[in-house]
Amino acid sequence: MVSRVIPVDDFDLVIFGGTGDLARRKILPGLYRRFVAGQMPAEARIIGAARSELDDEGYRQDVRDALKEFLAKADQSEEQIAAFLSRLHYVSIDARGEDGWKELNQLMRDGVVRAFYFSVAPALFGDLAERLHHHKIAGRDSRIVVEKPFGRDLESAKALNATLAEHFDETQIYRIDHYLGKETVQNLMVVRFANVLFEPLWNAQYVDHIQITVAETVGVGGRGSYYDKSGAMRDMVQNHLMQLLCLIAMEPPSRFDPDAVRDEKLKVIRALDPVDPADIVRGQYEAKGKANSYIDDVENDESRTESFIAMKLHVSNWRWAGTPFYIRTGKRLRARQSEIAVVFKDAPHSIFGAQAGRHRNILTIRLQPNDGMKLGVTIKEPGPGGMRLIDVPLDMTFADALGSDGEAVPEAYERLIMDVVRGNQTLFMRGDEVEAAWAWTDPIINGWQDRDDRPHEYEPGTAGPEEAAMLMHRENRRWRDIKE
Repeated sequence: MVSRVIPVDDFDLVIFGGTGDLARRKILPGLYRRFVAGQMPAEARIIGAARSELDDEGYRQDVRDALKEFLAKADQSEEQIAAFLSRLHYVSIDARGEDGWKELNQLMRDGVVRAFYFSVAPALFGDLAERLHHHKIAGRDSRIVVEKPFGRDLESAKALNATLAEHFDETQIYRIDHYLGKETVQNLMVVRFANVLFEPLWNAQYVDHIQITVAETVGVGGRGSYYDKSGAMRDMVQNHLMQLLCLIAMEPPSRFDPDAVRDEKLKVIRALDPVDPADIVRGQYEAKGKANSYIDDVENDESRTESFIAMKLHVSNWRWAGTPFYIRTGKRLRARQSEIAVVFKDAPHSIFGAQAGRHRNILTIRLQPNDGMKLGVTIKEPGPGGMRLIDVPLDMTFADALGSDGEAVPEAYERLIMDVVRGNQTLFMRGDEVEAAWAWTDPIINGWQDRDDRPHEYEPGTAGPEEAAMLMHRENRRWRDIKE
């Protein structure tokens, strides 16, 4: 099945932090794949901007090295790479000074989309925004892309939004969360709102509970100094998991329009109840063997920062009253797995008797690895001997269902950057969404800090602390297995 690639308007994209890890690992390889797919206009250009003293050729060599490192071998065509690199330019720039800004202005073209990717620390956002306007590089039609963290609490999020608002309208600001660019996440909206099969059942009357899991096998690695000030709550729950929860729980928007979708997501965040401390489990990986423990990775023996968190949440509205949402995320777990599981209630009456056992329909939306959806249905086990019931999956793995021609599904960064060029903000967070999420998150964090709670220890390569399992067991429920 060949997907239809729609070219975008001509653009100049400036990547501040163009020599950094995110640019080399995700942004530039993603742009290369969109170039190979034929989505970039013939004259579109990418301009790297950073403090490093490089010229165009030096930058192109750096990007070539990045593409060789981070692209699959099958995607590496010397001819295509050379053609892509010819579109690249570089400016050595001082974000807090005047060096390089005149040169950048001279590079920019009139009459094309101007987009600026702030792949730098949030402390530099204000300086970049101010200089883009002072040097008349950004106009009313320009767009900026900012990466998380969008603050570390409500106060800093408000300050960051105010800083950006001094120079850019909300319609020009694209707060990027790569989880929203995943194919399966977007398909979640289509499954819900384009199929009469699901939406009538998508409520507390038919759904027993919903699980959201984002499990990672890696530790904090070289991010120890950042992560120990953040933790799983700030790093994952406040943004990634919150956005997934919103897409699952929101009401149907009146139309597929950026503000209509984001209005409904905002209502979900504002409907979240405060969380009882008894419904929160925090953990820290503690290796007993050769592998490092969390405190080794962050070099802080006194750290009480969580590398794992599980929570039971409630959305207080008519659709979801009484239906719990269980979320969990953590480092150094058994497998890399991101999934949403919608667990439907039992049939109100079983005509097959107690011997048939308990069977439930579960819709599983898998984000990684192997994007896809699976609906568990109950059938009769083939063969004689009475009515023996078994659960079987109706499986739709995207790579199998849509990839028969070998064409790869675009990765999240590819899709989102092209949406920036198109001016489509549907999959980007609005400022009031970010602030509402922090307004809910802050009291939870302040609560465990005031109580001086310690995270529970868990062994790397497991599903997390035993206390997280008890969060489900006490209500006769179980987490789904974390497995490849």
